Amino acid sequence: MNRSFKIFICLLLCSINVLAQNKRFITEGVIEFERSTNIYAIFGKRAAKSQNVWMTKIFDEIKKTGVQFKKSKSELYFSKSKTLFKPGEDTTPPIQFIGDEPSVSQINTVYMDLANHVQVSQKKVYDEQFLVRDSTRTINWKITDETREIAGYSCRRANALVLDSIYVVAFYADEIPVSGGPESFSGLPGMILGVALPHENVTWFAKTVTDKPVASTLIVPPVKGKTVDRKGLIDTLTSVFKGWGTQINEILKVYLL
Repeated sequence: MNRSFKIFICLLLCSINVLAQNKRFITEGVIEFERSTNIYAIFGKRAAKSQNVWMTKIFDEIKKTGVQFKKSKSELYFSKSKTLFKPGEDTTPPIQFIGDEPSVSQINTVYMDLANHVQVSQKKVYDEQFLVRDSTRTINWKITDETREIAGYSCRRANALVLDSIYVVAFYADEIPVSGGPESFSGLPGMILGVALPHENVTWFAKTVTDKPVASTLIVPPVKGKTVDRKGLIDTLTSVFKGWGTQINEILKVYLL
């Protein structure tokens, strides 16, 4: 190995070392997410599945609005070991026939204590509010080599199944070493900045990440609602919607995500 090449290698290694040392890892801040829901796909599948004339008419009226995607804002406050996901306002004008339909609305406020594996979710079920206290959900992620830039961060893709059958694609950022994410998605070695549920026709992607101190008083669990655990919520919903036939499975899916 000649002298010039040795010098080049040494300079390259030094440059890499300097870049690594200067790389900033964020452990607290606020992330703004945008949820995008494909209402054409959701109500189109319902109309086809139900073969109900009324549902077909609703779908036709929804298509006349010309609004295919419903967009909503939300915020995730995070520290090194705690997160609080809060739904925000819809950025899409109200769409007739949809209203507060749960499958296309943000119905969850989710607090996570990542160190102690505790999750508290406030869920709006039509006119009633539930406070679901349980452990954080265990998700068996499979990390891939695919990467994507989201909100200025290089993110790695991971795939998983939740609730036994819902396929999830997530993108997490190593530069934010907090194992949280939007809604109740967590468990990766970095903050989840993007989530897609392809078959459910919904995504959450970060628009901005603000690196700033967050007061501990801002990351606290919600307190209002009827307190249940995850099983208690399932039992309650199954009882309330018992006359809905096979639709109960779709209802449970919406409220357990």
